[in-house]
Amino acid sequence: MSRDVSFGQYYPAESFVHKLDPRTKLLMVIAYIVGVFLVKDLWGFIPVGMFLLAAILVSRVPLKSILKSLKAVLLIVILTAILNVLFYKEGQVLWSWWRISITVEGLLTALRLALRLVLLVLGTTLLTLTTTPMNLTDGMESLMKPLKYIRVPVHDIALIMSIALRFIPILMEEVDKIMLAQKARGAAFDNGNIFKRAKALLPILIPLFVSALRRAEELALALDARCYNATPNRTKMKRLRFGYRDLIAALLTAVLIVLIVAVNFRFWGLFAPLGWL
Repeated sequence: MSRDVSFGQYYPAESFVHKLDPRTKLLMVIAYIVGVFLVKDLWGFIPVGMFLLAAILVSRVPLKSILKSLKAVLLIVILTAILNVLFYKEGQVLWSWWRISITVEGLLTALRLALRLVLLVLGTTLLTLTTTPMNLTDGMESLMKPLKYIRVPVHDIALIMSIALRFIPILMEEVDKIMLAQKARGAAFDNGNIFKRAKALLPILIPLFVSALRRAEELALALDARCYNATPNRTKMKRLRFGYRDLIAALLTAVLIVLIVAVNFRFWGLFAPLGWL
């Protein structure tokens, strides 16, 4: 299972994306997420998909490593799409039985929602694959620095988020170990219907919970042994600096948002004949 989870793991490489300032990448991801939610029709996903594909190619992260993150949300995407297809009532009816109707607009809505979820997962996964947890922490802390003036514990929040990201792959590895131990005792996780499989997973939860508490205690002891504290005067070995790469990335992100808005409002009349998409 841990091999199927990419979110929270870092893939080392010497690429344009890896060398970007973490603050730039965080702002780009925020703009990217906003852009994905701004998309109103299928044509709007074209510039978003091209932007994401270009970022993946430039990052030199294997496409297989990024696509692994979809396995964790694939069931949610499929179920959400099916529910939209079956219960969306507006639009031209293609097939109807009892109270269930499948419409053209329902199919398009399901497809848009599925694409939106997939693009969101892939985009956020690329961020964690190209940014170390330490850089993510520093970037988030720097962006949230103005909140210090209203006494928000910015550093504590950034540290908690960084630890949470780092613990995702560790917990997945722990699930693998527990499942192997249970299988050695005769447990079957792949037999029966979905309810029997869910019931078979219950013996994993208690050992996983105990393991998570143990690892949290070990982390707390390690931080305490190193005299770590969240003082506002804490210094950093590497200072964050914006460079020409960050300017290029910001301009490309701005172009993406402009393209999405252009497609949404049918600028230049290019997309008017295809408004049903």
